[in-house]
Amino acid sequence: MTTPDVTQATTGVVAPATLPSVNLMPAEIAEAARFRRFQLAMGAAVVVAVAIVGALYVHGKSAVSSAEAQKADAQTAQAAAQQEYNGLQGVSDIYNQVSQREAMLSQAMGDEVDWSTYLSDLSLRIPDHVWLTNLALTQTAPAAPVPGATTPAGIASITFSGTAFSHDDVATWLDMLAKEKGFANAYFSNSTKALIGQKPVVNFSSSVDVTDVAKSGRFTKPAGN
Repeated sequence: MTTPDVTQATTGVVAPATLPSVNLMPAEIAEAARFRRFQLAMGAAVVVAVAIVGALYVHGKSAVSSAEAQKADAQTAQAAAQQEYNGLQGVSDIYNQVSQREAMLSQAMGDEVDWSTYLSDLSLRIPDHVWLTNLALTQTAPAAPVPGATTPAGIASITFSGTAFSHDDVATWLDMLAKEKGFANAYFSNSTKALIGQKPVVNFSSSVDVTDVAKSGRFTKPAGN
């Protein structure tokens, strides 16, 4: 005797039976489908790769164009600068010529003493009771400076001949020479008494060295000063 199904007896509904899953698609078709999906994936990858390469190419071409433009601008600027430099070359040549002439003038006139001004000032400083009867100037080549010397090298010497009322007046004259700028080693070589009519006087001779302090410096100053 068969035992009645409890589920059927209780609910009156019979539960459906579970059927096994069976793949009826042939293996060749499934393999072809998988290969087709692989082809589609590879095709998409190729498209993406082509798009990336294209973008890189466009970017690279743009960078090359930008670099070429910068190069062209630099070449234009260089050409303009070269043209400007060529235009200034004439000015540079003139400056060089002026500099050479200034050097020649400085060499030729570097030891110049403005004697006219010097002697004019000297005439205003002659002491009372002293007058000059003769003046001899000898300009010499400048001597090399002596190490440790306190007196500048001499560039000329002046010999004076004159008359004074007394020996004291001659001493005053020598003192004035010693204080004159550019003069050194003032001394007298002789001083003798004489008469002018009934007036007793003293005839004297004196000398002084002229140092390079007396130079005018007009031709040794830098241009523009």
